[in-house]
Amino acid sequence: MSAAVLVLASVFLLMAAICYLRMPIGMLLTLLGVAGYALLDGPANAVSMLGNEFWGTFSNAGLTVVPLFVFMGQICFHSGLSSRLYQGIAAWIGHRRGGIAAATVAACGAFATICGSNTATAATMSVVSLPEMRRYGYQSAFASGVIAAGTTLGAVIPPSVVAIVLGIQTGLSIKKLFMGGVLPGLLLLALFLLTIAWLARVRPDWGPAGIKATWRERMAGLPGLLEAVLLFGLVVGGLFSGIFTPTEAGGAGSALALLFAFARGGLNGKTLARAVMETLNVSAMIFLLLAGAGCYGKFLSVSRTPFMVAEWVQGAAIAPFTLLLLILLVYIVGGMIMDALALLLITLPIFFPLVQGMGYDPLWFSLLLLVVTTLGAITPPVGASAYVVASMGKTPLGDVFRGTLLFIPAFLLCIAVMLAFPDMVLWLPGLVD
Repeated sequence: MSAAVLVLASVFLLMAAICYLRMPIGMLLTLLGVAGYALLDGPANAVSMLGNEFWGTFSNAGLTVVPLFVFMGQICFHSGLSSRLYQGIAAWIGHRRGGIAAATVAACGAFATICGSNTATAATMSVVSLPEMRRYGYQSAFASGVIAAGTTLGAVIPPSVVAIVLGIQTGLSIKKLFMGGVLPGLLLLALFLLTIAWLARVRPDWGPAGIKATWRERMAGLPGLLEAVLLFGLVVGGLFSGIFTPTEAGGAGSALALLFAFARGGLNGKTLARAVMETLNVSAMIFLLLAGAGCYGKFLSVSRTPFMVAEWVQGAAIAPFTLLLLILLVYIVGGMIMDALALLLITLPIFFPLVQGMGYDPLWFSLLLLVVTTLGAITPPVGASAYVVASMGKTPLGDVFRGTLLFIPAFLLCIAVMLAFPDMVLWLPGLVD
C-alpha cells in the first residue's frame, strides 16, 4: 500500500470513527498515527515515536499555561460571575427592543475574556439568559441562536485556550496570538450586535423589549462588570505591558478569580473541588489531543504528505489567494463534522508550512483560523455549542441550528475584513515583543 493511499485510508477511518464511535479524538489520532507509522517505518520505530511524543507532551513545562487558564475559567464559571455579568449588562440595555439578546451576546463576550471555553459559556448562558428571553416572548430559534453564536467569541477573544494550543503547535508567540485576537473578537462581537439590532427591527416580535431597570438596579450590577474588567485588565494588560509571561498571566488571573469568588461567597469546598476536577478533565483531554496529534503528524511526515501536497500545488500553479480560500473552505467544512481543536491539530502539519511558503504572515493566518474554525461550533451536524444550548435550554436542536444560521453572515463578513485588511489584524501584535 502506497503512503498516499495509507493517509487517505487513515482520514476515512478517522471520519468514520468520529461519526460512529464514542472514542476520544486524541486516542483515535494516537492509534491511527502509530499504526500508519508502523506500516511505513516499522513497529519498533513506531513504539519509539509514541514514547517520545507522549513524554515530550506531558513533560513540556510550557503546557502549564493550559491548566492555569482553564482553572481561571472554571472558577469564574462555578462562582456565578457569568450570571452577575449578564444581570449587570441587561440592567443597562435590556429595556430596548432585542436588548436582552444584545445583553446575552455582550455577556458571552465579556465572559469569554475570562473563561476561554465555548461549552462553559454555552452552559451557563443557557441557564442564565434563556429563561429571561422566554419570559419576554423571544422567538425560540432566535433566542437559542443568540446564545450559541455568542459563545464562539471564547475561541477568539483572549485568553483563548485554542490560541494557546495553536501557539504551542506552531511555535508562534502566545502573547502575540492573544493580542491579535482582540480586534477580530471585538469586530465579531460588534457584527453579532448589529445582526440582533437588524433582526429586532425587521421582526420586532422576535425580540420584544424588556422592563426598564431602575438606577438602583443598574448601580447594583456594576460590581459584576468591574470584576470582569479587572480580570481582563490583569491578564491582557499584564501580557501587553510585559509584566507577565503567558504562564504567569494564567496564574495571576486564577488567583484574582479565586479572590473574587471567596470574597463574594460564591465558592465553597464542593464547588472548588468541582472546578479542580473539571480543570483536570479538560487539561488531560487537551494534552491527549496534543500527543495524539503529534503522533498523527509524525505519520504524515514520514508519509511525505506535506511535501506531496506542496509539490502538487506548485505543479497546479494555483494562485496563492485562491489556494488560501480553498484552505479556509476546508476548515469551514471540516469544522461542521469535527471538533475545531482536533481539526486544527490534524491539518496544521500540512497547511501551515504551505501557507508560509506562499508568503502569507503565519500569525495573520493563525488568527484567521481562530475565527474560521470557531464557526464549526455552531454549524450542523457537529456544532458543540449548539448541542450544549439545546441540552441545557431544553430546546429542539433544529431550533438552535436555525437560530445560528442567522449569524453566519456576521462570521463571513468578519473573515472578509480580515482577508482585506491584514495589517489591521496585525496592528496590536506588532506593539508587543
